Amino acid sequence: QVQLVESGGGLVEAGASLRLSCAASGRTFYGMGWFRQAPGKEREFVAGSRWSAISTYIADSVKGRFTISRDNAKNTVYLQMNSLKPEDTAVYYCAASQSSWKDKEGYEYWGQGTQVTVAS
Repeated sequence: QVQLVESGGGLVEAGASLRLSCAASGRTFYGMGWFRQAPGKEREFVAGSRWSAISTYIADSVKGRFTISRDNAKNTVYLQMNSLKPEDTAVYYCAASQSSWKDKEGYEYWGQGTQVTVAS
């Protein structure tokens, strides 16, 4: 049974940093990534990583502030979020794919989500 379990969310002030973690179990994945959804907004593809982690995708909205990385030995993906802004407030979801890493439509497995709130 595949499970994705996120951790690391919380309430921080603007300018702070957080690191989200997502531990996968049940199988390994070619692609792992992060999405977010704020109230009243569409889900946004924030970051994706191929197995090798040499190739990554970062959304323009967070480029230069967020970094995605993977520890394949631990079957875990991370999202390092620096210089957080109030507009980064959202529920962040970990996702995984057997065949894709850059195509947001290719993610098949989802975590339960973790809340990130950035206070101004």
